[in-house]
Amino acid sequence: MSMRDICKEAHVTAPTVYYYFKNKEALFEAVVLETITMQGFSTTLSAECKKEKGSSSQIETFVRVYLSSFPNKLINTGLYLRRSTQLDPVGARTLLRELARVESLLVRIIRDGIRNGEFRETDPRMASACLLGMMNRFIFQRIHFKRNYRVIEATSYLSDFFLRAMKTSEEG
Repeated sequence: MSMRDICKEAHVTAPTVYYYFKNKEALFEAVVLETITMQGFSTTLSAECKKEKGSSSQIETFVRVYLSSFPNKLINTGLYLRRSTQLDPVGARTLLRELARVESLLVRIIRDGIRNGEFRETDPRMASACLLGMMNRFIFQRIHFKRNYRVIEATSYLSDFFLRAMKTSEEG
């Protein structure tokens, strides 16, 4: 799509667009940065987890909020994919930065659980990656293949599965 086409669709003149954006790439970057945002999601996730006492309860809340509130429209493949399987660099950087915030919240919850003896000694980043991987499987299926699941059932199963894996040796 040319800048002329973009201006026509937006019902603005080219000088107006060029006043705000140096070129089409700058316009694209602005659209990506505005569209790929998980700030509201990560804020909600953090606020809901903080309401809970104990790392196990925070894990259950994290899983429930993640599965029920993940922004489904976040990844518009037509907008962000330059090739059939690769995100464009701007989209990839933005999305990775937003996902890192979510991951750091989960790592903190796990680290606190290990520190207070609620969870067994393990690498919090690896444990976080495992739980996120399981949750992302559900999200991926919902977004890309329109496969629905019961959030309550998935939350219960994933939380139980993860928390059993995190039990201390005394809990057996």
